Amino acid sequence: MRTVSPNKSRSRQRHSRPGGALRAFLRLFALLPLFGLLAGCKLVVLDPAGDVAMQQRDIVILSTALMLIIVVPVLLLTVVFAWWYRDSNIDAVYDPEFHHSTQLEVVIWSAPLVIIVALGLLTWISTHLLDPFRPLGRVNGAEQVAVADTKPLRVQVVALDWKWLFIYPDQGIGTVNELAVPVNVPVTFELTSSDVMNSFFVPAMAGQIYTMPGMQTKLHAVLNRPGEYTGMSSQYSGSGFSDMYFTTHGLSGADFEQWVGKVKADGTALGRTEYLNLAQPSEREPVHHYKSVDPGLFAAVLDMCVEDSKTCKSDMMHGGGRRVSQNGRPAHLPWAERGKAAPNAYASALGSGVIDTGSAICTASNATGVSVARAAEPTQRVN
Repeated sequence: MRTVSPNKSRSRQRHSRPGGALRAFLRLFALLPLFGLLAGCKLVVLDPAGDVAMQQRDIVILSTALMLIIVVPVLLLTVVFAWWYRDSNIDAVYDPEFHHSTQLEVVIWSAPLVIIVALGLLTWISTHLLDPFRPLGRVNGAEQVAVADTKPLRVQVVALDWKWLFIYPDQGIGTVNELAVPVNVPVTFELTSSDVMNSFFVPAMAGQIYTMPGMQTKLHAVLNRPGEYTGMSSQYSGSGFSDMYFTTHGLSGADFEQWVGKVKADGTALGRTEYLNLAQPSEREPVHHYKSVDPGLFAAVLDMCVEDSKTCKSDMMHGGGRRVSQNGRPAHLPWAERGKAAPNAYASALGSGVIDTGSAICTASNATGVSVARAAEPTQRVN
């Protein structure tokens, strides 16, 4: 027979305060107007306009749902246990000798294990399926439009301080802080940075991808719904980072062609000199249009040698790429002559000059950097 101590009776009276639940409800109700502040928020990640972003949204929702299978019961049981084993409940069984339950252990460990396996499979499959370097397997998930039916649009992206440069190599145009793509057409982004590491992100179109100086990353994406969408930098890169936004236009095929024509009609030329001026740090840069772009500009940015006085990164990796003039002093190759397949190509392009393949370094006794072994023969090829 269960006995109730006088202390429990007093405890029951102590915890039964009239009006306590009503006051708690009123306090909670008073906080409801604060949720109105969220009415202006647009959850673009959960309402994307591109097939890649939609697949990523589905992964977020599915992963969250799988984790909630564990989280929700745990939270509910925490409240239930606290309420059932309260001090005033004389029906709750107190068993200080309890130490093990096989059935309980099976439930506690098997359910999370199943969730972890499911999340692992989901992560593995989606990581390979949505690899940003992987060309798209479809354009529109709802209509299953074949990628082979459409030619991808190439866009070269350069992250500058603090603005974005977009180059359309097939159209021969460029823009600053404005991106336009036709809907239901695959887009291949080739991305790099001029100075510091950055991150390219159009939430309605695809996930973010990093841009790094001297390196190229790729992103394959698509927009399936016309409209204007916000693009941004999601990687802190300095004082102008907070204003590093751009507008992304989703256009029909005809509207995209009209936009290209407008850029060609209104824009100016973008060469190396103009790029070097553009690359200077600036904040809240307005939209610029360029009717023509130096065909080798993006490659020069990627190779970190837009300025002709700089040695290209690829030349340094292949042995310096320096021309030794007749007086024995090194001279930098013009960019158009860099990156050729063999030293013989350099020599034929330079005529009387020769190429130092990088076997020498500049020292106090060899200030010109000519190979010590062949320093006396500046007109010979240095191996």
